[in-house]
Amino acid sequence: MGKLVKLVIKDKIAEVTIDNPPVNALNAQVIQELDETVEVIKGEEVGAVIITGAGEKAFVAGADISQFPSLNSDTGKKMVQTGQRVFDKIAALPIPVIGAIDGFALGGGCELALVCDIRIASEKARLGLPEVNLAIIPGYGGTQRLARLIGEGKAKELIFTADAVMAQEALQIGLVERVVPAGETVNAAREMAQKILSKGPLAIRKAKQAIDEGLKGSLRDGLDIEADLVGELFATEDLKEGATAFLKKRKPNYKGL
Repeated sequence: MGKLVKLVIKDKIAEVTIDNPPVNALNAQVIQELDETVEVIKGEEVGAVIITGAGEKAFVAGADISQFPSLNSDTGKKMVQTGQRVFDKIAALPIPVIGAIDGFALGGGCELALVCDIRIASEKARLGLPEVNLAIIPGYGGTQRLARLIGEGKAKELIFTADAVMAQEALQIGLVERVVPAGETVNAAREMAQKILSKGPLAIRKAKQAIDEGLKGSLRDGLDIEADLVGELFATEDLKEGATAFLKKRKPNYKGL
């Protein structure tokens, strides 16, 4: 794909690898290549996405701090708005996005992890938002997505103190969904993606849509969205195939129709 962001699509799984040594920092080129990569994925027949970082040192260890002194109020705002736009595009993909986190996921790297639907961390992973150490705050969605994921109080603690958490604590507070041995995150993500791909593809898309859209409003709003989407699924061939396969005790053959 790009020089710093690699894309491999195999068996309907898109693997996106950020490869920007030594710590896979999110500079302007990485952000641009991520944007381009998402556009490619949107045009392919893909059922799941895995995002990871090259090597075992870092998933993504933050933004490129060397650019900060040259930024002013306007250029700094434009920089974070660009990052937010690209991260929003990743989050808006209608298919599951799995983060395979090995090593450091700090600052922008933690924010990229937050964009994923599911996060799998290695036992040596370390996640945090240390921006206040540099007299700045998270700008790629960290103040918003972290609070929504783990709760307001814990999010404020991590952001105000700039403390990073190890994988097991991240699991306990709901920052990641699974912890695996070092070096096994991508394999674990592939296994999960393959399991997801064995399910009804339209149902997976509608489930993600129901959760994401439902969380934006009240419980009643969410229930209405859920009912609408269930109704849409009852009109699909996949629903009939799934029910028939269950009753006949055979494996379903879903076609996404």
